[in-house]
Amino acid sequence: MKITARELNRSTLARQLLLRRETLGVADGVQRVVALQAQHAASPYLALWNRLADFDPTDLDTAFADHTVVKSTLMRITLHAVHTDDFRAFREAVQPSVRAARLGDRFTASGLTTEDADALVPELLAFADQPRTTAEYEAWLAQRLGAPAEPGAWWGLRHYAPLLHAPTTPPWSFGHQPSYIAPRTRPVLADPEVSAASLRTLVLRYLKGFGPASVADVAQFALVQRARVRTALQALAGDGDIERLTGPDGEELFDTPGAPRPDEDTPAPPRLMAMWDSILLAYSDRSRVIPPDHRTLVTRRNGDVLPTLLVDGYVVGVWRPAEGGIEATAFHRLPDEVWEELAAEARGLTAFLADREPEVYRRYDHWWSKLPSAESRLLPGD
Repeated sequence: MKITARELNRSTLARQLLLRRETLGVADGVQRVVALQAQHAASPYLALWNRLADFDPTDLDTAFADHTVVKSTLMRITLHAVHTDDFRAFREAVQPSVRAARLGDRFTASGLTTEDADALVPELLAFADQPRTTAEYEAWLAQRLGAPAEPGAWWGLRHYAPLLHAPTTPPWSFGHQPSYIAPRTRPVLADPEVSAASLRTLVLRYLKGFGPASVADVAQFALVQRARVRTALQALAGDGDIERLTGPDGEELFDTPGAPRPDEDTPAPPRLMAMWDSILLAYSDRSRVIPPDHRTLVTRRNGDVLPTLLVDGYVVGVWRPAEGGIEATAFHRLPDEVWEELAAEARGLTAFLADREPEVYRRYDHWWSKLPSAESRLLPGD
């Protein structure tokens, strides 16, 4: 079966709850979309505002506080918010990548070895029985080693150890000074068989939330070696858990049987997407959502992924808070009726931000002077 580029786009929108806001609780919503990018503390909240009907941000506060939803270093060795039931398998699946990236030269320059890390992690997790600050962990590490550790030691260990971020300060549960705590159910580390089994779980969850997708797409999402992904897909295919499709350019794609694949003409409402939203980063071929000419505009060289305007399922520009509402910048001309739909979203977003952080993402304003603009409009908040 062959699938078109627009059908791929609509499949992503359907599974990511972006064809319409769904009536789901926070925990169910997070599990449906697999993972929420969480480098910026506000982004999981804005991601759910775009996806859930009548989303109340205090529900996500509660989910973070009681560990129903947890925030940790996971896919692509970046911060994600995931359902607690998914955390262990996801972390076990990506642990080889985390180990390679965080126990390299910067870590060993501290005088510690990878064997030292493996020995320290159980003790570190025992110490992390309650939320503790970076200063407390550094003091513990110095006491454990008998001397102050070089900066690379804690930098490597805080990623390599499967620590969770503990809620700290308003407005978005996590402040600029992180606090860490051990998970209630601890992943199994440094066991290749466990990691391989967990990768199969992650691949299957990814396809349900983002498929159809290629080997390269899955590898990009998780930041794992393509060979590992191929092995996982072969095992899933042997069990009958996935099916093969042909992509627009003849590439081999994989999906779960019965997963939604809406018609390419299915209407897609406009959205004001969060910074680093998962749909912008979940694929090797990002043209599924980002037109190639726009990719370097919204994904900056330092890795910042700007808050975007999504129109007809594709990125057409960016947005930022402004006095009196939302400033929307389109990279090409948009019809008046589209601007009216974006204005309705802007009113809802302004109201949503009012009690939390009306000027969210303002520290990234410097990028706007570097962006082309076909048209910018202030979309009033009321």
